[in-house]
Amino acid sequence: MHHIRTMIAGRAARARWLLRAALAVGGAALLCGCNTDQPITGGPDVPYDYRLRHPISITEKDHTLRVFIGVNRGSLTPAQRAEVLGFAQSWRDEATGGVIIDKPVDTANARSSAAATHEIQSILAASGVPPASMVVRGYRVTPGTLAPVRITYPRMAAQAGPCGLWPEDIGPSMTRDYTENQPPWNYGCATQRNLAAMVANPADLVQPRAETPAYTMRRTTVMERYRAGQSTGTTYQNTTITSGRISNVGQ
Repeated sequence: MHHIRTMIAGRAARARWLLRAALAVGGAALLCGCNTDQPITGGPDVPYDYRLRHPISITEKDHTLRVFIGVNRGSLTPAQRAEVLGFAQSWRDEATGGVIIDKPVDTANARSSAAATHEIQSILAASGVPPASMVVRGYRVTPGTLAPVRITYPRMAAQAGPCGLWPEDIGPSMTRDYTENQPPWNYGCATQRNLAAMVANPADLVQPRAETPAYTMRRTTVMERYRAGQSTGTTYQNTTITSGRISNVGQ
């Protein structure tokens, strides 16, 4: 009888142990199921810094001037001459290549445009554009349209974008970007694009400019006065108020 009781007690102890083990495993499984970090795995696919998401790149773009020539006019107007002259000046400052002149062919103003092209070449050459750097080409357009003479040269340009892209939902979600309150993809794109459009010299975004030479004329004058023991301040000539009068009436 005592042996039977011992066996029953042993079985009851093992049953209690198995029950406790099952409860422990079940509790661990519930904790793993409630852990919100499990589905949010992996690092971000894009950088968080908007300057890295929307970098400003330096490229070459064409700068084009369109000159409209009438059918019965074979020369430029004064305003057009000024435009071509300004175009030549900007070529000297920012061009990275030669000038391409496209004139219309087989149009009503083809003959007048050809005559105006010779004048355009003369203005460009007189403004410092080498004749060897100018290329004249012909192009065709739809009949009945007034085709302009196009003057083009390449130059450096800064660009960023395109903007307005939303590849991911910015609403509530279980992604890491939302739980860590990271900025959306399009954030900062407009600022980068506007900065690229406003910069006068795109090279300034890459490296600083060299310093210009000092104005030595005024510095030399000041140093000579300092060595002679004289005042280094600027002196102005005194003029009386009555020097510009043409009459003494009223005195």
